[in-house]
Amino acid sequence: MNLVRVGSRTRCGFAFEQNPCHEPGACTSRFCAILAQQCRTVAVRDSWEAHQSRAFAAPIIGARMSEPEEARRAAAERGRQMNLPYAGALLPAEAHTMMKSGARLVDVRTRAELDWVGRVPGALPIEWNGYPGGKVNPDFLAQLAEVTDRNEPVMFLCRSGNRSHFAAAVATQAGWSECYNILEGFEGDRDQNQHRSAMNGWKRAGLPWVQG
Repeated sequence: MNLVRVGSRTRCGFAFEQNPCHEPGACTSRFCAILAQQCRTVAVRDSWEAHQSRAFAAPIIGARMSEPEEARRAAAERGRQMNLPYAGALLPAEAHTMMKSGARLVDVRTRAELDWVGRVPGALPIEWNGYPGGKVNPDFLAQLAEVTDRNEPVMFLCRSGNRSHFAAAVATQAGWSECYNILEGFEGDRDQNQHRSAMNGWKRAGLPWVQG
Protein backbone atom coordinates (compact mmCIF):
# COMPACT_ATOMS: atom_id res chain seq x y z
CA MET A 1 0.00 0.00 0.00
CA ASN A 2 1.34 3.39 -0.94
CA LEU A 3 2.07 5.77 1.92
CA VAL A 4 1.58 9.52 1.76
CA ARG A 5 3.59 11.87 3.93
CA VAL A 6 1.48 14.73 5.31
CA GLY A 7 3.44 17.07 7.56
CA SER A 8 4.71 14.90 10.39
CA ARG A 9 2.24 12.11 9.65
CA THR A 10 2.28 9.15 7.34
CA ARG A 11 -1.09 7.95 6.11
CA CYS A 12 -2.15 5.14 3.84
CA GLY A 13 -2.61 6.50 0.33
CA PHE A 14 -6.19 5.31 -0.06
CA ALA A 15 -7.44 6.87 3.14
CA PHE A 16 -5.79 10.21 2.50
CA GLU A 17 -6.95 10.33 -1.11
CA GLN A 18 -10.52 9.53 -0.20
CA ASN A 19 -10.62 11.54 3.01
CA PRO A 20 -8.49 14.67 2.56
CA CYS A 21 -8.20 16.89 5.61
CA HIS A 22 -7.41 20.46 4.65
CA GLU A 23 -5.20 20.90 7.73
CA PRO A 24 -4.19 17.34 8.67
CA GLY A 25 -1.36 18.46 10.88
CA ALA A 26 -3.64 20.63 12.97
CA CYS A 27 -6.75 18.44 13.01
CA THR A 28 -7.49 17.22 16.55
CA SER A 29 -11.11 16.10 16.23
CA ARG A 30 -12.02 12.70 17.64
CA PHE A 31 -13.23 11.58 14.23
CA CYS A 32 -9.94 12.41 12.51
CA ALA A 33 -7.98 10.84 15.37
CA ILE A 34 -9.88 7.58 14.91
CA LEU A 35 -9.42 7.75 11.14
CA ALA A 36 -5.69 8.40 11.49
CA GLN A 37 -5.35 5.37 13.76
CA GLN A 38 -7.17 3.26 11.19
CA CYS A 39 -4.80 4.48 8.47
CA ARG A 40 -1.79 3.45 10.51
CA THR A 41 -3.37 0.04 11.19
CA VAL A 42 -4.13 -0.60 7.53
CA ALA A 43 -0.71 0.62 6.39
CA VAL A 44 1.15 -2.10 8.28
CA ARG A 45 -1.06 -4.89 6.97
CA ASP A 46 -1.60 -6.26 3.48
CA SER A 47 -3.42 -4.03 1.00
CA TRP A 48 -7.21 -4.09 1.06
CA GLU A 49 -7.18 -5.72 -2.37
CA ALA A 50 -5.13 -8.58 -0.90
CA HIS A 51 -7.67 -8.93 1.91
CA GLN A 52 -10.46 -9.28 -0.62
CA SER A 53 -8.51 -11.85 -2.62
CA ARG A 54 -7.88 -13.84 0.53
CA ALA A 55 -11.58 -13.82 1.36
CA PHE A 56 -12.57 -15.32 -1.97
CA ALA A 57 -9.64 -17.71 -1.98
CA ALA A 58 -11.06 -19.34 1.15
CA PRO A 59 -14.86 -19.44 0.68
CA ILE A 60 -17.14 -20.37 3.53
CA ILE A 61 -18.56 -23.81 2.86
CA GLY A 62 -22.17 -24.58 3.65
CA ALA A 63 -23.41 -21.04 4.30
CA ARG A 64 -27.17 -20.93 3.86
CA MET A 65 -28.05 -17.52 2.49
CA SER A 66 -31.62 -17.74 3.78
CA GLU A 67 -30.42 -17.85 7.39
CA PRO A 68 -29.15 -14.62 8.98
CA GLU A 69 -27.12 -16.51 11.54
CA GLU A 70 -25.33 -18.47 8.83
CA ALA A 71 -24.53 -15.18 7.10
CA ARG A 72 -23.19 -13.82 10.40
CA ARG A 73 -20.96 -16.85 10.91
CA ALA A 74 -19.64 -16.64 7.34
CA ALA A 75 -18.91 -12.93 7.78
CA ALA A 76 -17.18 -13.50 11.10
CA GLU A 77 -14.98 -16.23 9.62
CA ARG A 78 -13.94 -13.92 6.78
CA GLY A 79 -13.20 -11.27 9.36
CA ARG A 80 -10.83 -13.63 11.18
CA GLN A 81 -9.13 -14.67 7.93
CA MET A 82 -8.71 -11.05 6.88
CA ASN A 83 -7.75 -9.77 10.33
CA LEU A 84 -10.47 -7.11 10.18
CA PRO A 85 -11.01 -4.66 13.06
CA TYR A 86 -14.79 -5.15 13.02
CA ALA A 87 -17.36 -7.99 13.16
CA GLY A 88 -16.90 -9.32 9.65
CA ALA A 89 -17.29 -9.04 5.87
CA LEU A 90 -20.51 -9.94 4.07
CA LEU A 91 -21.22 -10.81 0.47
CA PRO A 92 -24.11 -8.79 -1.01
CA ALA A 93 -26.60 -11.67 -0.85
CA GLU A 94 -25.70 -12.27 2.79
CA ALA A 95 -26.16 -8.59 3.58
CA HIS A 96 -29.60 -8.66 1.96
CA THR A 97 -30.53 -11.67 4.09
CA MET A 98 -29.46 -9.86 7.25
CA MET A 99 -31.24 -6.68 6.16
CA LYS A 100 -34.50 -8.61 5.84
CA SER A 101 -34.02 -9.85 9.41
CA GLY A 102 -33.63 -6.33 10.80
CA ALA A 103 -29.95 -5.39 10.42
CA ARG A 104 -29.43 -1.77 9.37
CA LEU A 105 -27.76 -1.02 6.04
CA VAL A 106 -25.88 2.28 5.89
CA ASP A 107 -24.94 3.50 2.40
CA VAL A 108 -21.86 5.72 2.69
CA ARG A 109 -21.70 6.77 -0.96
CA THR A 110 -22.12 10.39 -2.02
CA ARG A 111 -25.50 11.95 -2.76
CA ALA A 112 -24.44 12.16 -6.40
CA GLU A 113 -23.88 8.40 -6.54
CA LEU A 114 -27.25 7.72 -4.95
CA ASP A 115 -29.03 10.03 -7.38
CA TRP A 116 -27.25 8.98 -10.57
CA VAL A 117 -26.16 5.37 -10.03
CA GLY A 118 -28.92 3.97 -7.83
CA ARG A 119 -29.75 3.16 -4.24
CA VAL A 120 -30.91 0.28 -2.06
CA PRO A 121 -34.50 0.61 -0.79
CA GLY A 122 -34.49 0.95 2.98
CA ALA A 123 -30.80 1.85 3.24
CA LEU A 124 -29.76 4.76 5.45
CA PRO A 125 -27.72 7.34 3.47
CA ILE A 126 -24.79 8.84 5.38
CA GLU A 127 -21.96 10.20 3.25
CA TRP A 128 -18.42 9.13 4.18
CA ASN A 129 -17.09 11.97 2.09
CA GLY A 130 -18.72 14.59 -0.09
CA TYR A 131 -18.83 15.33 -3.80
CA PRO A 132 -17.28 17.27 -5.37
CA GLY A 133 -14.00 17.65 -3.53
CA GLY A 134 -14.04 14.44 -1.52
CA LYS A 135 -13.90 16.24 1.83
CA VAL A 136 -14.43 13.88 4.74
CA ASN A 137 -17.78 14.18 6.51
CA PRO A 138 -16.87 15.35 10.04
CA ASP A 139 -20.39 14.54 11.28
CA PHE A 140 -20.34 10.92 10.13
CA LEU A 141 -20.42 9.39 13.62
CA ALA A 142 -22.99 11.87 14.92
CA GLN A 143 -25.27 11.16 11.96
CA LEU A 144 -24.78 7.43 12.42
CA ALA A 145 -25.82 7.73 16.07
CA GLU A 146 -29.03 9.49 15.05
CA VAL A 147 -30.31 6.58 12.96
CA THR A 148 -28.74 3.44 14.47
CA ASP A 149 -28.29 1.86 17.88
CA ARG A 150 -24.77 0.95 18.97
CA ASN A 151 -25.91 -2.56 19.92
CA GLU A 152 -27.68 -3.51 16.69
CA PRO A 153 -25.97 -5.00 13.62
CA VAL A 154 -24.96 -2.29 11.15
CA MET A 155 -23.74 -3.04 7.63
CA PHE A 156 -21.86 -0.51 5.50
CA LEU A 157 -22.09 -0.27 1.71
CA CYS A 158 -20.18 1.84 -0.82
CA ARG A 159 -19.32 1.52 -4.52
CA SER A 160 -16.81 -1.34 -4.25
CA GLY A 161 -16.14 -2.07 -0.55
CA ASN A 162 -13.36 0.43 0.23
CA ARG A 163 -15.03 3.41 1.90
CA SER A 164 -17.35 1.03 3.70
CA HIS A 165 -14.32 -0.79 5.13
CA PHE A 166 -13.12 2.39 6.79
CA ALA A 167 -16.65 3.31 7.90
CA ALA A 168 -17.07 -0.06 9.64
CA ALA A 169 -13.68 0.26 11.32
CA VAL A 170 -14.29 3.81 12.57
CA ALA A 171 -17.79 2.96 13.84
CA THR A 172 -16.42 -0.07 15.70
CA GLN A 173 -13.77 2.04 17.40
CA ALA A 174 -16.44 4.58 18.34
CA GLY A 175 -18.52 1.98 20.18
CA TRP A 176 -20.79 0.21 17.68
CA SER A 177 -20.66 -3.45 18.67
CA GLU A 178 -21.49 -5.30 15.44
CA CYS A 179 -20.31 -3.65 12.23
CA TYR A 180 -19.90 -5.30 8.84
CA ASN A 181 -18.41 -4.30 5.52
CA ILE A 182 -20.26 -5.41 2.39
CA LEU A 183 -17.67 -6.79 -0.01
CA GLU A 184 -17.90 -5.89 -3.72
CA GLY A 185 -20.09 -2.87 -2.89
CA PHE A 186 -23.01 -1.59 -4.93
CA GLU A 187 -21.29 -1.53 -8.33
CA GLY A 188 -18.57 -4.14 -7.86
CA ASP A 189 -15.15 -4.40 -9.47
CA ARG A 190 -14.18 -3.12 -12.91
CA ASP A 191 -14.18 -5.58 -15.80
CA GLN A 192 -11.55 -5.72 -18.57
CA ASN A 193 -13.17 -2.67 -20.17
CA GLN A 194 -12.99 -0.73 -16.90
CA HIS A 195 -16.79 -0.92 -16.48
CA ARG A 196 -18.48 -1.66 -13.17
CA SER A 197 -21.72 -3.57 -12.46
CA ALA A 198 -20.71 -6.32 -14.90
CA MET A 199 -18.65 -8.65 -12.67
CA ASN A 200 -20.02 -8.60 -9.13
CA GLY A 201 -21.60 -6.33 -6.54
CA TRP A 202 -25.11 -5.65 -5.22
CA LYS A 203 -26.60 -4.71 -8.60
CA ARG A 204 -25.01 -7.62 -10.45
CA ALA A 205 -26.37 -10.05 -7.84
CA GLY A 206 -29.90 -9.04 -8.77
CA LEU A 207 -30.71 -7.65 -5.32
CA PRO A 208 -33.29 -4.86 -4.85
CA TRP A 209 -32.25 -1.38 -6.00
CA VAL A 210 -33.91 1.66 -7.55
CA GLN A 211 -32.66 4.35 -9.91
CA GLY A 212 -32.24 7.87 -8.53
